[in-house]
Amino acid sequence: MFALPRALAAALFLATLTALAALPASNTLADGPKDNIATQVRPVPPVGNDIPAEDLAEIKKGLAELQQLIKDIGKHDLLPDVLVYEKAVRWALDYKEIYDGKGAKPATNVKKALAAGLERAKQLKDGKTPWTTQTGGVLRGYQSKIDGSAQPYWLIVPKEYDFAAKTKHRLDFWWHGRYENTVEAGFMANSPGSGSGIIPAPGAIILHPFGRFSNANKFAGEIDTFECLEHAKKHYRIDESRLVARGFSMGGAACWQYGAHYPTLWAACAPGAGFSETPEFLKVFQNEKLEPTWYEKKLWHMYNASDTAENFFNLPTVAYSGEIDSQKQAADVMAREMKKVGLELKHIIGPKTGHSYEKAAKEEVNKLIDAIVEKDRDPKKPRELKFVTYTLRYNQCGQITITGLGKHWEPAEITVSLKDGYTVQTKGITSFSVFVPCYKTGPTLIDGNKMDVGAARTDRVLTYKKGADGKWTERASFDAGLHKIHGLQGPIDDAFMDSFVMVKPTGRPMNSKTAEWAEKEMKHAAEHWRKQFRGDAPVKADTEIKDEDIKNNNLILWGDPMSNAILAKIADKLPIKWTDKGVTVGKETYEIGTHVPVLIYPNPLNPSKYVVINSGFTFREYDYLNNARQVSKLPDYAVIDTTTPPDARYPGKVVRAGFFGEKWELLENDGK
Repeated sequence: MFALPRALAAALFLATLTALAALPASNTLADGPKDNIATQVRPVPPVGNDIPAEDLAEIKKGLAELQQLIKDIGKHDLLPDVLVYEKAVRWALDYKEIYDGKGAKPATNVKKALAAGLERAKQLKDGKTPWTTQTGGVLRGYQSKIDGSAQPYWLIVPKEYDFAAKTKHRLDFWWHGRYENTVEAGFMANSPGSGSGIIPAPGAIILHPFGRFSNANKFAGEIDTFECLEHAKKHYRIDESRLVARGFSMGGAACWQYGAHYPTLWAACAPGAGFSETPEFLKVFQNEKLEPTWYEKKLWHMYNASDTAENFFNLPTVAYSGEIDSQKQAADVMAREMKKVGLELKHIIGPKTGHSYEKAAKEEVNKLIDAIVEKDRDPKKPRELKFVTYTLRYNQCGQITITGLGKHWEPAEITVSLKDGYTVQTKGITSFSVFVPCYKTGPTLIDGNKMDVGAARTDRVLTYKKGADGKWTERASFDAGLHKIHGLQGPIDDAFMDSFVMVKPTGRPMNSKTAEWAEKEMKHAAEHWRKQFRGDAPVKADTEIKDEDIKNNNLILWGDPMSNAILAKIADKLPIKWTDKGVTVGKETYEIGTHVPVLIYPNPLNPSKYVVINSGFTFREYDYLNNARQVSKLPDYAVIDTTTPPDARYPGKVVRAGFFGEKWELLENDGK
């Protein structure tokens, strides 16, 4: 039964800011056709303002004090709550990322962040942590597993939250809109505790991720959400059965992709505007003529929510659009694709409204979401699951985990009925596992194959593999040997969604010209990791790499087997080879002085982690101008002709590119 919706009036004290939720169109947003010229790309984030000498001296003095306090504190579990302030102020100065001062007091946000950081550092040094029991807007920080950086997020803790009680609270994620000139200091200096944004039910906590800046919560920005959640769970009582996905504009795009990828994680989903896929949105919003390669088209499947619209079968969703907002296109596309698979999207439209929430429509959205979240849930109640994926990066839906695909970047589907045991239908799947509670039997039918797995006294995970004859069998474990699995399936960008270290070569290279290219590209990769994902890329020389580095990190190896000692150890175990004649890919050899291979592959020194050769994340400056462009531009491997200089789109001329097979083998047709 549905519980009665909570009164919206009682939730007004938790109103949240509009600035991060529904930014109006401005020169800080994608600018349409004039942002389609790859040779005239403006910087993102933009160059900031100058600071008067007296203000600069004051900030530097305060920063030095903050840094000394951090040294005095030493190791502490709550140190990231202070480190985020130090980083925000230091980066603002070091990289001229100060965006107030013209028509306002100079560096207002930086000064506010500095003052708050000093206050918190002094409290922590004295053994006091008042912010950990504070209600209202509370800034928190965590240390990311990806690059060790301190990342901020805001929590709105309801005033009735009892820190001594045991009651768990609903948590609403609120993913912000695009802002090119609001980096850490601006995000941190302004608490989202007032304004006219979302109005959740009484007692709900709201989590506002920074999302590692304006990347539409993709790649490291995607992982940020889960790191925020894990950090918040350590300090607040969160009911994981009542997580709500919400956001507007770029945050609405985040809702679509989180809903499509993780449909059973959320109790409800409420995307507002945004985009839900790449090609159609860029044609409509950006008026861009698209000429993608065959592999770029395949890679769109990773973040096109429209391609996995059937996953919203598992997730109650209420979309919102302004009637005259061009970004209404996102929900229209999703409604069209959902209809194809028998689903109807609940789409609330604000009459005569542009890129913002209309008051009555927003209240209707909140009322519907509250009713969904408070609906009684019986975990023992039979239900049905439907899940579609194109990659093992996204492989879980409820009790089902897909562990093998027939072919990556082709649709893989699984439908599970839990009415009388498990009845499973699959397409494009070679193996999966299922969690079976003690009171249930295992699958009784898989693609028509009768299975005989009775109930047990304990919960268990059953594993199934499809044979060459098309029949399914239960297996105690999967086959040994190299094959694509979750977190080890590519493409190149996947390596940057977990802990990584860039490995700098120190030896004499095979060719000076390609070595110069690799050196510049490594510098570019590190610089743009900072700009777009807001962390310092860990860098070590090849002579400094220890067993611990190999055990715990994806290794980003630059250079060639002569210049890079780590690459030398594994070069003969990679599917692309360096020889005296050149770089060999299958039957083709490319001249060593003018061609460089880039690829991702399980590390032969530790097959549970990746090695990446000669590449950072693969989208570049041109793609920063519109978030729908921020998708993978290279597949599992490519050969780059370095006689064509790198530009805002590519690291050189791509003369060959492709996907490895499901066993990480080189395919004759490049995986087309």
